[in-house]
Amino acid sequence: MKIIPRNDYLNKIKPYVGQNIIKVLTGQRRTGKSYLMKQIREMLEIAEPNTNIIFIDKEKLEFDDLKDYRDLYRYIIQKTDKTCKNVVMIDEVQEIESFEKTLRDLNENPRYDIFCTGSNATLLSGELSTFLAGRYVEIRVSSLSYKEFLFFHKLDHSMDAFGQYVKFGGMPYLIHLPLEEEIVFDYLKSIYNSIILKDVVARHNIRNVNFLDRLVLFLADNTGSMLAEKNISDFLKSQKVSISVNTVMNYLKFLSDSFFINKISRYDIIGKKIFEINEKYYFEDTGLRNAIVGFQQKDMGKILENIVYKHLKFKGYDVYVGKHKDMEIDFLARKSGEILYVQVAYLLSNQQTIDREFGNLLKLKDNFRKIVVSMDEFAQGNVKGIEHLHILDFLKDFG
Repeated sequence: MKIIPRNDYLNKIKPYVGQNIIKVLTGQRRTGKSYLMKQIREMLEIAEPNTNIIFIDKEKLEFDDLKDYRDLYRYIIQKTDKTCKNVVMIDEVQEIESFEKTLRDLNENPRYDIFCTGSNATLLSGELSTFLAGRYVEIRVSSLSYKEFLFFHKLDHSMDAFGQYVKFGGMPYLIHLPLEEEIVFDYLKSIYNSIILKDVVARHNIRNVNFLDRLVLFLADNTGSMLAEKNISDFLKSQKVSISVNTVMNYLKFLSDSFFINKISRYDIIGKKIFEINEKYYFEDTGLRNAIVGFQQKDMGKILENIVYKHLKFKGYDVYVGKHKDMEIDFLARKSGEILYVQVAYLLSNQQTIDREFGNLLKLKDNFRKIVVSMDEFAQGNVKGIEHLHILDFLKDFG
């Protein structure tokens, strides 16, 4: 099978190749981490043909005996070539208990260059993060960006292509399927089941799987909405279930840890602080969202906001919901000391909507860049210094 290069990620990884630092590719299942690892392997085989590559794929039966860090260490030592550089590549490393002990030990030896992938955010959190502090770099791998989607599917930049991206999302394997709703959504539902069963239910011993599915539907219907405890409480009442709000919050964390959804905190623009309550949630892939809840035109505003969020993250921004006094800015994005404010609207269909979207940004008195993104046919120019971009221009040229 031909592997299509994802150069944005390869360029992020290249500076660390050969360095005494563990390269960790993280992200949701089926977003292409394994194929990126294979691309890195091909790149190394061409650049340094004498390198000994030790490749471990924990999703293959042949590596089923590698249960913990001791098994992993023995296997790598057995496969090590003492006459040359050894590149260790481990796919889905979180399936190996206490793997970090082996990685830390090997990383002390300049003979090894280490790469691994993982599908759970807890991979590099808490005590593990402390254990490997300063010894690793994390590269987050997402489903295809809009420009990657065009490249993978050999499509021209157009509203028709964007419509397909909105509906079907950017899971890389879709290039092997006809872009037809029934076929694509059946495939995406199988990915959803895999994520939920492997990375949420099995990992956290969840018994009420039915409620978890209903919670995901709730998130899909409330994509980009502020979720306070009252929202959760009202949802519980509507479902007539006796689950505590704290348990639901844990479920949300488990879904976030699997990279299936992304939690966005609020950032106080005046006070320069992050609030730990009333977050928003966006899906890693809009196609997965649509496969679960169905694609409806009335949801375009939510989906558009999700896509803008995803693009900002792809471009390397830290993204928050901006809070300024009693108003909200859809996105406050930070990178390299710069701040960007973005408002998203499906269509600026009336003066009230125009006043709201531009008005909120006009109240910000700093000199950082401010953008309103919409699908209006003639979106261009600016209003008192605030840029108005069509979604296609934002996705194609921004960042």
